[in-house]
Amino acid sequence: MRKKADLLNDPLRPVLVRMTVPMMFGIISLMLFNLADIWFVAQLGTQPMAALAFTFPVSFAVVSLAIGLGIGTSATLARRIGSGDTQFAARMASDNLLMTAALMLLVGYLGHWIIDPVFRLMGADEALLPLISDYMQIWFAGSVFMVLNMVCNSIFRAAGDTRMSAVVMLVASGLNLILDPILIFGFGPIPAMGIKGAALASVIAWGITTLTALYLLYFRQRMILLTFSSVRQVWSNWCEVMTISLPAALSNMMTPLANGVLTAMVAVHGTEAVAAFGVGNRIEALALLACLALSMTLPPFISQNFGAGHLDRVKKAYATVIRFALAWQIAVYLLLALLSGPVSQLFTDDPEVAYWIRIWILIVPIGFGFQATTFLSASAFNALHQPMRALRISLIRLFLLYLPLAWLGNYLFGLEGMFFALVLANTLTAILAWSWMRRLLLQLRGEGQLIRDGAL
Repeated sequence: MRKKADLLNDPLRPVLVRMTVPMMFGIISLMLFNLADIWFVAQLGTQPMAALAFTFPVSFAVVSLAIGLGIGTSATLARRIGSGDTQFAARMASDNLLMTAALMLLVGYLGHWIIDPVFRLMGADEALLPLISDYMQIWFAGSVFMVLNMVCNSIFRAAGDTRMSAVVMLVASGLNLILDPILIFGFGPIPAMGIKGAALASVIAWGITTLTALYLLYFRQRMILLTFSSVRQVWSNWCEVMTISLPAALSNMMTPLANGVLTAMVAVHGTEAVAAFGVGNRIEALALLACLALSMTLPPFISQNFGAGHLDRVKKAYATVIRFALAWQIAVYLLLALLSGPVSQLFTDDPEVAYWIRIWILIVPIGFGFQATTFLSASAFNALHQPMRALRISLIRLFLLYLPLAWLGNYLFGLEGMFFALVLANTLTAILAWSWMRRLLLQLRGEGQLIRDGAL
């Protein structure tokens, strides 16, 4: 199997680049997916734009669940593939897709009942709640396709096929970009649906690409089995995946939970500030895209090499991506700062919204290199089957540093103070995550030496 050999034997940097570059294009397409939504909705006015900004923490909580399921899937399958057990990896992939579908049908159903209370708690006023409900009712109904899509992509990556994963994401983004203006503003016999159209465009794009991904996994990768094993075996496979997926999902869900609290803090500064903060969240995802791509390609690389006992390659891969992340995000910050004016005007002609977008761009991205260090370290912990360490990092970052410092900065210095506090929190967390990973790698190397010496 050529893809497996690439991950285990080929030179480190070329194989990481070969895996990551397609993922960068895929993630660019997903970021453009979100930016297209908010750009088209912004043409409807400041209130729909603010309503969409309020939905981001809740929708990203479901996305975080999908990321967690994907991390568990990728780590378990890649380790099986690395040890040569490809048939059992296919069995696990099939069982995990079944579990994902059942779980998301439940989440989608429950989501309909929490819309009003959750968004009231976040500070949305009565004028925005109908718009938020219009969007989220459709979004929750189709979220099963989004999550299945992401888990399918994780299976592609575990098998080393990042190119196909990127193609699926690119197609989803392209469909959304075509459907957004048609469904939001209307076209021919299709009526204008406003913010509902943005949600429906997403659901249709997810549905089409999910069916395509399932087809490719069955016929091209042979990673879906239509036969069923015993109930005990299915349950065992679910438990093995969820051992990593649950902590990873909880870890990732901490971020949208924190964003929900931050949005409530921002809401006291007015609708314009919330709209700008929503734009900032989308810019953040785009600015971190290269490192996000690495966070998706690093786990299967580490898991396969960990399964094969190549700890030196694991250590070198981690050090390489951290150095790259810090240097890359400095360059991204300088570019964003230079273009802060044009970028803010791209999204709005409201001078107050544009002002807060510029302030966000000039402050928050300073900490993106440290933020990337944190989530790359968490990805490496999950790949090494240490999900609780990744979860502890997220809990410390958000509840001991991120939110308390943000509240203090906002209380003392307003929004600018809150933005600087986020930079400080990311910096402190990155230092902690890096030191924990170094300690774990030393521990694993010591255990490996003891096994070779016959002491374990």
